[in-house]
Amino acid sequence: MLIAEIARTSGEVAGTSGRKAKVTALAACLRAAGPGEAATVVAYLSGELPQRQIGVGYASLRAVPPPAAEPSLTVPEVDAAFTEIGAVSGAGSVARRRELVTALLGRATRAEQDFLIRLLAGELRQGALDGVMAEAIAAAAGVPSAEVRRAAMLRGALGPVATAALADGVDGLREFTLEVGRPVKPMLAASAPSVEEAFAKLKAEAAVEWKLDGVRAQVHVRDGDVRVFTRTLDEITARLPEVVAAVRELPVRDAVFDGEVIALRPDGAPHPFQVTAARTATRTAKATEPVPLTVFLFDVVHLDGDDLLDAPGAERSAALVRAVPENLRIPRIVTADPAAAKDFFADAVARGHEGVLVKSLDTPYTAGRRGAGWIKVKPRHTLDLVVLAVEWGHGRRQGLLSNLHLGARDPETGGFVMLGKTFKGLTDELLAWQTEKLRELAVREDDWTVHVRPELVVEIAFDGVQQSPRYPGGIALRFARVLRYRPDKTAAEADTVQSVLSLASGR
Repeated sequence: MLIAEIARTSGEVAGTSGRKAKVTALAACLRAAGPGEAATVVAYLSGELPQRQIGVGYASLRAVPPPAAEPSLTVPEVDAAFTEIGAVSGAGSVARRRELVTALLGRATRAEQDFLIRLLAGELRQGALDGVMAEAIAAAAGVPSAEVRRAAMLRGALGPVATAALADGVDGLREFTLEVGRPVKPMLAASAPSVEEAFAKLKAEAAVEWKLDGVRAQVHVRDGDVRVFTRTLDEITARLPEVVAAVRELPVRDAVFDGEVIALRPDGAPHPFQVTAARTATRTAKATEPVPLTVFLFDVVHLDGDDLLDAPGAERSAALVRAVPENLRIPRIVTADPAAAKDFFADAVARGHEGVLVKSLDTPYTAGRRGAGWIKVKPRHTLDLVVLAVEWGHGRRQGLLSNLHLGARDPETGGFVMLGKTFKGLTDELLAWQTEKLRELAVREDDWTVHVRPELVVEIAFDGVQQSPRYPGGIALRFARVLRYRPDKTAAEADTVQSVLSLASGR
């Protein structure tokens, strides 16, 4: 298959908001893929590389050679080129990777260049997320989408599932089973603005658990061997010796647990998220690390020979209680009273945690999907910030100013301190409006970014503040999204960086 066909499909998918139309276009592309190409095609159309990271940054993508006149690049050729680029290391590696990227782009047409650049830059946002892609694989192979979703859950990736579905149909998909030692996709939670609304959705007695600001950890145990995986299914066992030691003491032969690891202060309050993140990012660690991690388990999907994926939440919870002592389980209550749940929520937040998860007692473990069985509730923080610059969008947002650079006011200098970027929360109407407005405020621009006069105030919702060396203020907003613009406010009325710092230091 030619890369031109994938680029054409990507443009078609990006150009429509209809889910059915996206699925139809993706399925047609998958049917045209040759033997052995399906997994790579799925990765590219999902905006991912099978190699994950190959060391190519924006600097390597700025100098684009003249495009080829006719398409000739094939999927296997590009995949091989990415593998070669990722394998470059040592002295002169940056220059060598740039050479290889330039050579690859020199063989691509203009449309292919645009697609490959966005793919390498991680900017291929076209609406082909896992749910849509799973439906497309099902349509291409003529199999039920439920079979694809379950196989993807058990295999942890859609690429191999597409290969099996297209080659062997349902029989191929049913070859994927839960294996201790191979991570499954984690179950995800929907959101609700309040505990009362979460209970209204479930309409029944429910479990309410602390929502920790830690790192998701899927823990596999087999005959004393412990392995730990992240929510992205990367193994981090060697980085968590204290977690491995704690789990190894459990009275189980083989098990797969779901949980969270978090760095706690001596008084039990959580450290800022970046402390936990830094520990889990360290390649090797010792059990005597100055900031140890604590593991809290909240679910079990396999226990001593029994698969529990399809068991209701109450049954899985009972199995967890039998296997795991209270000090290693997430604090929780079971109640039908929203008022009791609200008190539990307030206590969790007062202790420094993110909020709560309200969980159905009947729902099976539906991995990889944001279903109605788990609902997260968090307090919402908002700030009025100033737009300092904005980046051009890609895909459906091509030609629109999309990714906002956000700044807080610094009364001491009279300037603004950048706190991060966001393109989330923007409706089509807001995108069109801000593109026109920010072009009017532009003072300079380059290929990617339009810098503007700091006049436009925007109300931003976010989940928390974390330390970040990436920005001048040393802090950044977590999960920032646009709520609305505030034309009624001037930049002089925007929130100050001091108020943001107080949020970062507060518990």
